[in-house]
Parts: sequence; C-alpha cells; structure tokens
Amino acid sequence: MTHIGLNAHLLSGQASYRSAGIHGYIYHTLAHLAAAAPEDWRLTALVGAANQQLFEGINLRRSRYDTTAPLRRIMWEQFVQPAQLSSFDLYHALAFVSPLLLSKPSVVTVYDLSFVHYPQVLSGARRLYLRLFTALSCRRARRVVAISQSTARDLAETLSIPADKIDLALPGYDTEHYKPLPAADVAAFRAARHLPPRFWLFLGTLEPRKNLPTLLEAYAALSPADRLPLILAGGKGWDYDAIFSTISRYNLGNAVTLPGYLPIDELPLWYNAAEAFVYPSVFEGFGLPVLEALACGTPVIASDASSLPEVVGKAGLSVPPHTVSAWVDALRRAAADDSWRAEARERGIEQAARFSWQHTAQATVASYRRALNLSPSVSTM
Repeated sequence: MTHIGLNAHLLSGQASYRSAGIHGYIYHTLAHLAAAAPEDWRLTALVGAANQQLFEGINLRRSRYDTTAPLRRIMWEQFVQPAQLSSFDLYHALAFVSPLLLSKPSVVTVYDLSFVHYPQVLSGARRLYLRLFTALSCRRARRVVAISQSTARDLAETLSIPADKIDLALPGYDTEHYKPLPAADVAAFRAARHLPPRFWLFLGTLEPRKNLPTLLEAYAALSPADRLPLILAGGKGWDYDAIFSTISRYNLGNAVTLPGYLPIDELPLWYNAAEAFVYPSVFEGFGLPVLEALACGTPVIASDASSLPEVVGKAGLSVPPHTVSAWVDALRRAAADDSWRAEARERGIEQAARFSWQHTAQATVASYRRALNLSPSVSTM
C-alpha cells in the first residue's frame, strides 16, 4: 500500500490577507484528494493540535503542540516532524517548504514567488527563510506543483527548476457558492447595502502589486457621464497610501468607495450585483477573485500580466497593466456596450467551468505518480 504524507499544518493558523488563498487551496485539495487517489493508497494529513477540520478518506495525525503561530509551525516542521515520517512512501509539502532533514521522496507545492519579487511584504527573517528553503525544497523534490503556468515559468526562470520537473494543479472554485444568483436576491442585497444600481467592483488586498493607482488614473480620465461608481473592496495590506493619495489628487472621494474587508459569505452577492469586475493586478499566483467573478457571470476586465490571462481566457477584456489609455477604453466599453456585457457573462460562466477542485486533486495525484515512478493507470499494493 502506498502511503502519502501531507503536511497541512498551515491550516491550523488563522488565514491572513496574504495566506487566505493558500488556506483555501490546501483545504479544497484535501477535501477532494481521496476521491482522486487509488483505493489502495493511504493518505495521512499532518496537522496542528488545534486543527478541527476533517477530510473524508484522509487520516489526521495531530501534533502534540500548538503550531498556530508561524515560528512554532516552522520549528515543528523542520526539527520534530522529520522523525515521524518513516511510514510514508512520499511526503507532500503543501506550502513551499519541506523539512531540511527529510529523507523521503517529496513533492512541494508553490503558489507564487511574491516573496522574491515583492520582498517588502515580509519581515527579513521570513523572507530569507522562504527564499532559501523554497529553493532547496524544490531542488530536492522529485516533483514541484505550480498553481498556474505563470508560476511554473517563474520557478524555471527565477529558481532554475527544470521545466520537466514541474506539474500544474490549477485551483478550482466552490460551484455551490459562486454562480449567477436570482435577480430578486441580488436586488434585495443591493438595497440592504445601499449600493447604486450600477457599479464596478474590485476585490483584493490593498497593496502595490494590485496596481490600483493605474486603475484610478484611468477612472479619473473618464468623463462623469462615462463612468460608474467604483467600489474598491478588501483589507489594507501594505504601502497603500498611494491609493488614497490618488483618490484625493483626482477628487474621486464621491465616486470611489472603500468598504474594507468583505465577509466571504457575501462575496457571491457582491459579484452578482456588480456590472463589471475590474482587476488591474500586475502579479498573481493565480487570481482567484477573477475566477469567482467569472463563475458568477460578472463581466471581467483584468490585466494581461502574470497568471491572469490563464484565468480570463477569451471571456473578458485583458488590458496592459500600466497603460492608462487602455484601461480608459476598457472601462468606457464596459459602461456603454450592452452586447459585450451580455456576451462576457456567457463566456465567463463557460470559462469558469474549466476549473474545478476535482481537477486540482486529480492533477495532484498524477504528480504523486510521477514522483513515485508509477504508471498513470497502475497502483501499488
């Protein structure tokens, strides 16, 4: 029987604005992994003492200590965990780093290399740890899982990981949660939140790589008759002063609203209520808000940078991230072109259907097979 160990200690900690997407990816992958794996495989998730989540078909091995805090988790993973891995045939580091003393074959999942390209977001110690140990983990692993083609290219170019060693396991979305909703429900939500009849929505952390000043400059260049109210939703990340100074410089205070963090249960209603979703980010490991908006039938305008073209496909408008005039044209079209919006809604739903957590789990199992040199159709006993 093949025994796979899955390091899911990150689930024990509280998801921050930086790690929420990773938490979701790990959770949904584990929730679908047993169904994708051969029946004669044994799956064991290594979790912290505080972890309360259960996954069908996966055994849980809880640590004796609380690994909620990042430093305690790192110490556990690096110095305690290696002594407990003797029963595994393969070890999967589900977030960047495997133990330095690991003696088992391994797979490691990398979401993005933002800690390389945007190092200011982390403390010096955490940045050094991720840069050093992610590179070491990827080089020692038999397979590396990337969540987008963009991340795969970045791994090859930045960390010199051989391209033929990298597998793709693209994220999915909750199909019961993110979908077109009844018009009456959306109208009631819009009334309850005092939202305008038409508006554009951005959702994401307020930080430099989201490129919101460019969006705001384009928005300011539109005549008042050509633009809709703009809602920039999301928690404050770091170095966000440029966003507020741009709003002030162009006197956009009456047209741009920043409601802060939005409860996850309300997100489908926000997407459905918006006339278009705008996402000018210059760097994403994947871009899950874009996928969620597409699944809700919301027309999307997004940068043609990083992984975002993979998500949008031909369903929305892809715009050079720093070209203000291109954003002006895209926003003007989104406001005035009824036929484009109708077509974008249909194409968005079709595009979103290409992504699923079942496919993520299947791709992950395929990576395990490659790491263990198993035939795609043959399991071990």
